Amino acid sequence: MLNPRLLALFDDYASSHQHPTNRLTHKVAIPVIVLHIVAMLDWVRLVSLPLPGGVLTLGMVAWLLATVWYLRADVKLGIIVSAAMALCFPLGRMLPVWAVVAIAVSGWLIQLAGHAVWEKKSPSFLTNMVHALVGPLFFVAMLTGDYSIKSEQLAPSASRA
Repeated sequence: MLNPRLLALFDDYASSHQHPTNRLTHKVAIPVIVLHIVAMLDWVRLVSLPLPGGVLTLGMVAWLLATVWYLRADVKLGIIVSAAMALCFPLGRMLPVWAVVAIAVSGWLIQLAGHAVWEKKSPSFLTNMVHALVGPLFFVAMLTGDYSIKSEQLAPSASRA
């Protein structure tokens, strides 16, 4: 059972993601965007450490902060999202820079197309920056069945499409 605060965030997020094609574009774009963000932040070296691996990157700090936020929002969903984000580190390190940039451009184009072409609304993180964190958690909750968009939440045009 989701806590009321997270449920309210999901309901608010869902209001900007009513069209089924827009939600489909996000199921592709959000993982790709998370991958490129983690990979690019991992390029920024902050501190050399006398430990295996030896470097603390901005990506690691961002991952840790996001993990804390996700776990406080919901432990089960937070573990899933945090683990998926952690997998972006080795994957991002295997990819050449040009591929990460191409992934970034592709992901954002898919995401923005979903909003411009089908949803006809701006991405929700433009009005509420917390939604940048909510997006991955929302789609994991949809995939796990922990959250579903109720038919009364759908706009008439979205339910016909």
